[in-house]
Amino acid sequence: MANAASGMAVHDDCKLKFLELKSKRNYRYIIFKIEDQQVVLEKLGGPEESYDDFTKSLPEDECRYTVFDFDFVTSENCQKSKIFFIAWSPDTSKVRMKMVYASSKDRFKRELDGIQVELQATDPSEMSFDVIKSRAL
Repeated sequence: MANAASGMAVHDDCKLKFLELKSKRNYRYIIFKIEDQQVVLEKLGGPEESYDDFTKSLPEDECRYTVFDFDFVTSENCQKSKIFFIAWSPDTSKVRMKMVYASSKDRFKRELDGIQVELQATDPSEMSFDVIKSRAL
């Protein structure tokens, strides 16, 4: 078994789809999971999907890495967007899974150039729409 802290591979699709989200904005969100010692794509959310669709796509008892492209309007009435990296690690997930995701997070995040806000969430309230909005402003 590879060392989870340094040996976690990242599938090329992860980086390619993230670049598409960042530059072409063809996705609202991307959900990644660790499978067979590498980070792989699990789900792509289309640009028409909402934050609610995104949160409903996350498993209740398993960890995931996610990227969400959040559109908002500033107090000066400017349309803006920020790319969030959210490490989803629910309290109900297995301890081993939490450890693998926690130890691999920074290495994976370095592969995704352009993340503007990072969030760690252990239950839905820690990544509610209001939390996302307050972190974006």
